[in-house]
Amino acid sequence: MSSPVEPVQVPIRDESIRLGQLLKLAGVVDDGAMARSVIELGEVTVDGAVEVRRGAQVRPGQVVTYAGQSLHVVTGG
Repeated sequence: MSSPVEPVQVPIRDESIRLGQLLKLAGVVDDGAMARSVIELGEVTVDGAVEVRRGAQVRPGQVVTYAGQSLHVVTGG
């Protein structure tokens, strides 16, 4: 019995976080180089739209998806 992958809540300290930093913080990429690569290749979406800027600001309430994993950005951390 398989169920959909549960979204992961990723708490951030500030009002926003750069997309590349978020992927590293959530542990879905190994390092900044990998984050840059998957973002530039169009493999990452923010609120359902492809985002190709590593420095794009992501804020609490937004949902980032990469490799079938949804990351819900929340305040805290």
